[in-house]
Amino acid sequence: MSSVLQKAARPMWTIRGLHKSAVEVLKHPAPEDTVTASFGKFISEVKPQHLSSVVLSRSKRMVLDSIGVGLLGSTTEVFQLALHHCQLVYANHDVSSVYGRRGTKLSPTLAAFVNGVATHSMDFDDTWHPATHPSGAVLPAVLALSEMMPANSKPSGLDFLLAFNVGVEIQGRLMRFSNEAHNIPKRFHPPSVVGTMGSAAACACLLLLSPSQCSHALAIAASLSGAPMANAATQSKPIHIGNASRLGMEAAILASQGLEASQLVLDAVEGVAGFSAFYKDYAPQHLESPSDNDGHAFLLEEQDMAFKRFPAHLGMHWVADAAASVHKHLVGLGPGTVSPSQIQDILLRVPLSKYIDRPFPESDHQARHSFQFNACSALLDGEVTVESFTPTAMTRPEILQLLGRVRVEHPHDNPANFNQMYGEVQVALVGGDILKGRCDSFYGHWRKPLTQESLRKKFRNNAGAVLASDRVERLIEIVDQLDTNRDCSPLLSQLQ
Repeated sequence: MSSVLQKAARPMWTIRGLHKSAVEVLKHPAPEDTVTASFGKFISEVKPQHLSSVVLSRSKRMVLDSIGVGLLGSTTEVFQLALHHCQLVYANHDVSSVYGRRGTKLSPTLAAFVNGVATHSMDFDDTWHPATHPSGAVLPAVLALSEMMPANSKPSGLDFLLAFNVGVEIQGRLMRFSNEAHNIPKRFHPPSVVGTMGSAAACACLLLLSPSQCSHALAIAASLSGAPMANAATQSKPIHIGNASRLGMEAAILASQGLEASQLVLDAVEGVAGFSAFYKDYAPQHLESPSDNDGHAFLLEEQDMAFKRFPAHLGMHWVADAAASVHKHLVGLGPGTVSPSQIQDILLRVPLSKYIDRPFPESDHQARHSFQFNACSALLDGEVTVESFTPTAMTRPEILQLLGRVRVEHPHDNPANFNQMYGEVQVALVGGDILKGRCDSFYGHWRKPLTQESLRKKFRNNAGAVLASDRVERLIEIVDQLDTNRDCSPLLSQLQ
């Protein structure tokens, strides 16, 4: 594959009708009555005109948010470790850009990897239902692959958005085949599975692979998927997203070169597990391909995205908002600030999920996955922010005192499901009064989506950590107009 990457300066693959030269596209018909074949056919045949105005608008919001989160993530230690690893271990192929590093380029697959790591390094990326982080696994791969294309063969903005949306769509469709997937995960991190499949689908779409090759790309990706939940709340969790982006791209490239895999990987075959290896209750259905005259109802049209206001696991946003409402009451009762001396006991009523139940987190990654820490931070400060997870903020005596007073209950009516859960915070004051706060849908949830103004404010704060303000504003403008651009070069040129 390195020889292919070294020749990236000359045309390699067809991009929506443009010339193909370097890689011979091999066509092998797949049985048309299988679930796997239906997915391959959809990826190969869906067109930009099938993207509705709602899908275009929502996906551009996802692209903007994901880029901003990735740029901020390029300042983290885990990103630096991943980048140093790639520069130390692998040969240099100066092809695709790295978030937040002017002049630094890697091979396309490694750029997808480190940018995926950056996107999830602070757990600040978007979240969907069923539970996964769809953008971080797909966008870095689509960006890196687009940058790999020759200057006269860059995908248009619409083709770029189509590939991105195909990657998101495939993730959503696969997760809806399982009831287990609707709940907060216990066994494996979903982006490491459906994210890899989504990246493969997006790249296969961008490479204009045949239906059979698209099916093979998915099957190859399935063999490159999976990461255990034991690594949540550690520096290894962001690697799940980086690997999903990178390995999905590799699966599509391998399929483009003729590598074959199971033609039944998405089907339910008794005695031989395909994608059902990941979900015990997997019940797949065919995915219909749109005709030239008929549209396709993308899942993003019916199910909006959740965008986080602060960098932590999505479940933390419920308890943070509930605790912030208690903070307001406490401030009104006292001298304008909250002191641990006012508080005798803190009770959290949250879903049962072991990996986000961390009474005394010892790192920023653990704190981002701690009901207790995020509730206490919001109770003390009135909000949770990027700065809440700095060593100085985490080791404040006031935070440590409050953490020692937290109890947790798991009501039966509070399932570990991002579409049904709630967060409740009950504070017993020293004088005997009880204050309660409850959040059923936080601001940023798909039921209460961020306004465009709020989303852009988040982007400006994140991207502004590494880019000058004029480039931040230019990125906002480029993403907003992406569907009207003849090619995606303006976007690619602004990312460093």
